[in-house]
Amino acid sequence: MYNGGWLSLSRNGCAVDTNVTWSTKPVLSRWGHKWHGLLVLSLCSGKAAGDIFQDNAVLSNPVAGLVIGVLVTVLVQSSSTSSSIVVSMVSSGLLEVKSAVPIIMGANIGTSVTNTIVAVMQAGDRNEFRRAFAGATVHDFFNWLSVLVLLPLEVASGYLYRLTKLIIDSFNIQTGADAPDLLKVITEPLTKNIIELDTSVIRDIATGDPAARNKSLIKIWCKTKKVTNLVNITVPGFVNCTPDALCWEEDGQIWTQKNQTETINLNKCTHMFVYANLPDLAVGLILLALSLLALCTCLILIVKLLNSMLKGQVAVVIKKVLNTDFPFPFAWVTGYIAILVGAGMTFIVQSSSVFTSAITPLVGIGVISLERAYPLTLGSNIGTTTTALLAALASPGETLANSLQISLCHFFFNISGILLWYPIPFTRIPIRLAKALGNRTAKYRWFAALYLILCFLLFPLLVLGLSIAGWQVLVGVGVPVLVFVIFVIIVNIMQKRCPRFLPSFLRSWNFLPKPLHSFKPWDKVVTASMTFCRTRCCCCCKCCKEKERDEEKDDMKTKDKSLEMYDNPALTIEDEAKVTATHL
Repeated sequence: MYNGGWLSLSRNGCAVDTNVTWSTKPVLSRWGHKWHGLLVLSLCSGKAAGDIFQDNAVLSNPVAGLVIGVLVTVLVQSSSTSSSIVVSMVSSGLLEVKSAVPIIMGANIGTSVTNTIVAVMQAGDRNEFRRAFAGATVHDFFNWLSVLVLLPLEVASGYLYRLTKLIIDSFNIQTGADAPDLLKVITEPLTKNIIELDTSVIRDIATGDPAARNKSLIKIWCKTKKVTNLVNITVPGFVNCTPDALCWEEDGQIWTQKNQTETINLNKCTHMFVYANLPDLAVGLILLALSLLALCTCLILIVKLLNSMLKGQVAVVIKKVLNTDFPFPFAWVTGYIAILVGAGMTFIVQSSSVFTSAITPLVGIGVISLERAYPLTLGSNIGTTTTALLAALASPGETLANSLQISLCHFFFNISGILLWYPIPFTRIPIRLAKALGNRTAKYRWFAALYLILCFLLFPLLVLGLSIAGWQVLVGVGVPVLVFVIFVIIVNIMQKRCPRFLPSFLRSWNFLPKPLHSFKPWDKVVTASMTFCRTRCCCCCKCCKEKERDEEKDDMKTKDKSLEMYDNPALTIEDEAKVTATHL
C-alpha cells in the first residue's frame, strides 16, 4: 500500500518513472476486516499470493488469469481478499480492467472450496454425505459452467468490460459512504486479541515493492505517527536539486532540501504473538493447527446438534417452511425469492463462504432440499458482490471508476450465470451434475479428497505452468485434451440415450482396461493402503468392518434409487405418522 509516497519500480529491467504517486489505501481499506478473518492462511500463504499476482505478463493471458484467481482465493479462502488485491492493482495502473476480469471469475470459483470442505465433515454417514457433498458442489458446478461459457464470450467480445464501461460512463457516480461493518462488530474483538496482520505487505508485494519481501505480516505497532521534516541532503549536481527548494555548494558538495517522512511507533498491539520472536510461517502453522481443530470440532458439533434437534415433527415443519412452493400459478416465484434471501443473508454476514457453509450441513441432514439450496447458493454469489460494490463507492475520485468497474464485472458475471443456469428448469444442469457427483462420492468417499485436490489445486497449477511456458504450449496441450474430454462426454450421453447410433465397440467402455472406466480397482488400492491402520487398531478394525457391512446392505437396498436419497428424510417421518394415524 502506498500512502502518497515516491516509488521506483522496475519491471523486466525497464526503469519506471519515480514521479508517480500511488494512493490505493482508500480503495482497500474497506477490505481490511476481511483479512483478519483469514489470519492463518494469510500468514502461511499471503506472500505467495502477492507473488502470484505480480507477474503481469502471465496475467495478460485470460486462462492464466482465471487459474491464478482460483489459486489465490483457495490460498486465502476468500474471494473478497483476492478481489481486493486485483482492485489495488487496477486502481494503481499495474493491471488493466480487461486483464482483471478473468481473475475475478477465478475468485468466484475458488471461494466455493470452503463449503466443499465442510461437506467432507459429514462423511461418517453415507446418505448424509451424499446430500451434503451434492449441496456443496452445486456451487462448484455453477461457477465452472458459467466460466466455460462466459470466459470465451468475454475474450471474444469483451461484453462484461463494455457493459460496465457503459454504466460507469453513463452515470455521474460520486464517492459515497463506507459499507456497513455488520460482522466485524462481533469478530474483531476476538481476532485482535489473537493476532493482527499488516494487510499492506501482500499488496505491496503484488504491486512490485521489493522492500515488502523482508517485512513481516504480523503487525507489531498498532498506533503510529508520521512526521514530515525538511532535511538537508547531498545530490550529484545542481540539476538534481529539489524543485522550488534551496540548493547550494559547500565543501565541494551540492546540498539541497527535501521533505522526508518518518514513522514514529507509539503503542504496540495487544495480540498474543506481539512479543513472540517467531517467523510468520511458524505462527501461521500454530494457528493453522488450532483453527483446524476448532473448525472440525465445531462442524461435528453442529451436525450432531442439528441431527438431534431436527427430528420428528420439527423436521416436518421446517421442511414444509423451507421447501414448499407457492400455490399455482406462482410456484416459479419461490426460487427467485430464495435467491433474494441468499443475497440478503450473504450481505449480512459479508461472506458467501460463511453462508454456503452454513446451509451445507442442513442439506446433508435433509432439512433443505438440493433444489432449494441451489437458488440460495446463487443468491449468495450476488450478495458477496454487493459489499464490494459499496466498498468501491467509498474510494476516492481518481480511482473510483476502475475499482467500481471491476466490482460491476463481478456482479454482472454472477447475474449472467444465473440467467444461463436457472430460469428454465431444463438448464439447471448444476443440480444434475451435483447429484451424480454426490452418488459417486457416497460410494467411494476417498473420491471427495481427490476431487478437492484435482479441481482446486492440481488442475489450476497445471494450467498455470502451461501458461507460463507460453500460449503455444498451452494451446498445443490444452486443445487436444479439451477435444478428448468433449468426445468422452458426447459418447457417454449417446451410450445412455441413443446407443444404436454408436459403433458396437463404443456402446460401452468394456473394451478398455477396468482401471480406465471404473473406480472399483482404485477403491481396492485405497482400501489396501488402510490395512496398516486396521491391523494395528483392533477395535477400530472391528468397528470399520461392521460399518462396511452395514453400508453394503444399505447400498443393496438403495441400488437404482439414488435420486430418492436426495429427498428430505422428514418425508419418511411424515409418511410413518400418516400410517400410524390410519391404523389407530
